[in-house]
Amino acid sequence: MKQISLALFLFALAGSLRAQETRVEKVNPTTPFLDAKDNSPDVPEVYAIPTKFERVVILRFKYKADLLAGLERMVKEQHIKNAVILSAVGSVRSYHYHMVSNRTFPSKDLFVENPEGCADIISMNGFVMNGRLHPHITFADPNHAFGGHLEPGTTVFTFAIITLGVLEDGIDLQMLDNKTYR
Repeated sequence: MKQISLALFLFALAGSLRAQETRVEKVNPTTPFLDAKDNSPDVPEVYAIPTKFERVVILRFKYKADLLAGLERMVKEQHIKNAVILSAVGSVRSYHYHMVSNRTFPSKDLFVENPEGCADIISMNGFVMNGRLHPHITFADPNHAFGGHLEPGTTVFTFAIITLGVLEDGIDLQMLDNKTYR
């Protein structure tokens, strides 16, 4: 009887280990010259880009849809060049995101993935810049809120809704997320 109980315990433990979150840290490839570069007096400390919304697009995702792939597809299908990601709600049955994990150059990213991790989507924000996505997402489980840059492999559970504020095409957002523009 002890052997059966031990075998069941080990089987259950093996199943729970498979569902564990993985974390991988990667150094971003850059050149030492750009990493060592100081702030330029020619680059303002802060600047404004005046614009207005041309339209608002609401996207709904169904069960098992990949959030990033669906967002990329809809940006192309809806001919969205520039946009602000305004909000998101819903839930996921797996998540994959990355976040900056240090404070000196070269920058490092910590990739967090859980193919069986469930969570609510608390928010999403970010930009579409000349058709290129830069989405940040916040999740919550019963213990904490967490998140970062959305990665492939984040799949919907019940549903997800993402709202985009589409901006005029003529604005230039290219330098917004360029870490060397300093």
